[in-house]
Amino acid sequence: MNAIATGLSGLAFVLLITVTSALGDVTVRNASELVAAVENASPDTTIRLAAGRFELTKSLELSPGMTVIGSGIDATIITQAASWKPSTRTLPKGEMRPEQADASAYLIRLPNKASDITLAHLTLTGPDLHGAIFGTRNRGITLEHLRVSDVLYSGIRCYFMSDAKITDCQFIGAGGKWKRDGQPGIDGGVSGGAIFATWMSDSEISHNRITFGNADRRPGKSGNHYGIKGRGGKNIRIHHNTIGVNFSIEFPFEGNRSMEIDHNVLNGVVSIPKHGGGPSLGDDERSFHLHHNLFTTSYAIEFPRNHVEIDHNRFDFDVTKDGGNLISGFGGVASPGPAWFHNNLVSNPGRGVIWNQRAFSKLVIRNNHIITRTTITPRTEGLFGIGGGDFSDTEIANNIIECEGQARPLLRNESSYSAKIVNNRLANISDSHLLENPMTDQAIGLEQPLQFRCGVHGETTIDGWSVMTSVDE
Repeated sequence: MNAIATGLSGLAFVLLITVTSALGDVTVRNASELVAAVENASPDTTIRLAAGRFELTKSLELSPGMTVIGSGIDATIITQAASWKPSTRTLPKGEMRPEQADASAYLIRLPNKASDITLAHLTLTGPDLHGAIFGTRNRGITLEHLRVSDVLYSGIRCYFMSDAKITDCQFIGAGGKWKRDGQPGIDGGVSGGAIFATWMSDSEISHNRITFGNADRRPGKSGNHYGIKGRGGKNIRIHHNTIGVNFSIEFPFEGNRSMEIDHNVLNGVVSIPKHGGGPSLGDDERSFHLHHNLFTTSYAIEFPRNHVEIDHNRFDFDVTKDGGNLISGFGGVASPGPAWFHNNLVSNPGRGVIWNQRAFSKLVIRNNHIITRTTITPRTEGLFGIGGGDFSDTEIANNIIECEGQARPLLRNESSYSAKIVNNRLANISDSHLLENPMTDQAIGLEQPLQFRCGVHGETTIDGWSVMTSVDE
């Protein structure tokens, strides 16, 4: 088809695209052919992009059921033409309302309520666009084997998306802050994210690699960088991702539930707080379940939130970077709970393991193995510091807690000594004489050896205290 199309006029080419679209498969070689194919093809068409660079002068809006496939991440690149440079004055509008966002500042647009669109095997890049993909109320979207790089705000920006699959993608410099046009030195406020989803549901985000890039260091871009940023989520599984930015995952809104975060390598904080802990759920429900992840920064998790379970994770922190508590909680209202922290291996917590500004009821800390070593500061705080005065529902049981070098207290405030502290094996704990800690016949430490693989396609292996990665980060 392309050999014939080369000698045709623009009108004839459009007619040819229209005819061949009926067959459900179109191949294009340049930007004008791509635009014509998208604008004239029938729904459910597959558009195949040859190797090359496709420079667009405006957003490309795909049709329901359409599939766009490149010749490979390194071979096919869709980017902006030099003449297309959207203003940043509209950023960061649209945190919750899509009509406030500037959808025309993204490479690809998914029409409102369009479903079953696939985009795969190509690169989407800026550098002057707000992002790569924008969509509202879309269902059944598949984004796979994409490289999204060098955009100002968010790689994928979506609202009310459901039944989506985002997998095997690379995000490089695809989220963060920026400088506003014509206002040197004034940053754009709220940071974006490589994936920024407002009220996503019933979706899967897996095997993606998210890193800083050159875009984060150039003039006009600054500040925090989010990996996966959500404003409400339900029934989402986030697994086997390697996230190398300073805020790995953030979901702070009220109605989050059935959120599973597992088998990821997380080099930044996971932030899931809610004022007063958020709504209470059924006994068997979880707002968030964090399991079988590798965390590498001492400021690892933010909450309180009710019905959170954190288990079978490996926390591996650097003694020279000891500024954070493993779990931190801020806010002026006590949380009713419950929450569970169990069967985790913790190496070198900085300030401590759990610190919460207000009381958190029904908090169970059990069957963990925690080793502290003398940190650069060095840290001498108690490992657990929980605000408020009622600790009748707090349980610290069946743990192994060892301090190598600098001795440290178990608890950080006087009222916390009323917690239920039972059957813990303690070594070099400076307040152990204040703890009743009666021994029982229950198993102490992890109930089973901690062995799993995590990160993109299981590239990192956890075998107890050992961490091995098969790729060069």
